[in-house]
Amino acid sequence: MTHKIIFLDVDGTLVDYHNNIPQSAIEAIQKARANGHLVYVCTGRSRAEMQKEIWEIGIDGMIGGNGSYVEHHDEVIMHQLIPLEEAKHIVDWLHERGLEFYLESNNGLFASENFRDAARPVMKTYALRKGKTEEEVKDQEAEDLLHGLVYGGELYRDDLNKVSFILNDYQDHLDSVEEFPELEAHTWGGRGETALFGDLGVKDINKAHAIDVLLDYLKANKKDTIAFGDAKIDIPMLEYCEVGVSMGNGGPEILAMADMVTDDVEEDGLYNAFKKLDLI
Repeated sequence: MTHKIIFLDVDGTLVDYHNNIPQSAIEAIQKARANGHLVYVCTGRSRAEMQKEIWEIGIDGMIGGNGSYVEHHDEVIMHQLIPLEEAKHIVDWLHERGLEFYLESNNGLFASENFRDAARPVMKTYALRKGKTEEEVKDQEAEDLLHGLVYGGELYRDDLNKVSFILNDYQDHLDSVEEFPELEAHTWGGRGETALFGDLGVKDINKAHAIDVLLDYLKANKKDTIAFGDAKIDIPMLEYCEVGVSMGNGGPEILAMADMVTDDVEEDGLYNAFKKLDLI
């Protein structure tokens, strides 16, 4: 049997929208690894946001920050950071505009002065869009959804993978594109005008590029790769890998381009796909 290299997005793929890992997904990963396959998470999260339950499953490593960080068996293979000068520029610009933000690093998520209050309604909207009920979110704080959030930390930092900021208006994102031409600017938490956050990261970084770096390190073949995702940001990774699988709960763009569509994350989607692909 040829051993496969499997890449799993985290939010909406490995964990459901309540941040729980389905028991069947844990079983699928453990059985696949027992069969000699390699399993990596490939996520927008930084290392500090990876809950310990994910590591406890037993995985071979992670690609983080949407591709700026690559780790295999606790060894860092690549880490591309926002330069300190640029990081200061971002913090100053966001302060000037009165935008609240958090800085994403492997050492924690460092929040701006008034982030907690500003984030409360925004993260509620985000959770409601992901299927939570009004009752479930009524006492929710930002740190319930953002793991590793730190208040009162140093904001001029040289360890940043990316920066997320609350959009007061979609124009804030458009202006960030102008202000930081040497960085990659995206939005998340909704499409176009309904986006909740803007983010800024290192240019020419994506999940596909990071997989390329890892395969090179492993001296592994691209034809043995399988990727799983549920969102637009996962498309380059699904295109790059030999087999691209979309979760049933995926957005329309990824459902349209995937080689295979499995069940919803909450309906044993990973396990069922691992079975169908003869990984277990």
